[in-house]
Amino acid sequence: MGDIDWQVRKGMAFAIKAEIGNPRTKTFAFSAQKTMYGGKHIAEGDTVFVFASENEGGHGLIACGVVTSADAVARKYGVARQTPRVSVAIRRTAFARRPLGRSALKHFSNWDDGRPETELNFKFYRQATNKIVGISDEVAAFLSKFF
Repeated sequence: MGDIDWQVRKGMAFAIKAEIGNPRTKTFAFSAQKTMYGGKHIAEGDTVFVFASENEGGHGLIACGVVTSADAVARKYGVARQTPRVSVAIRRTAFARRPLGRSALKHFSNWDDGRPETELNFKFYRQATNKIVGISDEVAAFLSKFF
């Protein structure tokens, strides 16, 4: 993992796919982001891998960082089924050295093969909405190779 301070707690790594205005910024702020696959548990100090959403003109993995704040968004009164949402701020710690996006992951569709690429494809692209997701230690280790 080189000289990057990853600060990964066991089982506490996340990835976010969102619209990125300035991919070179030192801090990212995301308001009321949809969460899935454990993404609602994101907290200050967690490692997060940042993907620029291809739906918004991005090209996939662009950076990694550390969560500096995470606040759950209150649910709306009277709405029965709601996806939990979280607002997060992330301090960038590194830029991706090589790309990883939908085109590289779309071929990994055997949902039971246990590969990190398949987990990412399933969590990000099976339902292509922007979101924060919890990722396994294997996926975090896989993604760390891009930095």
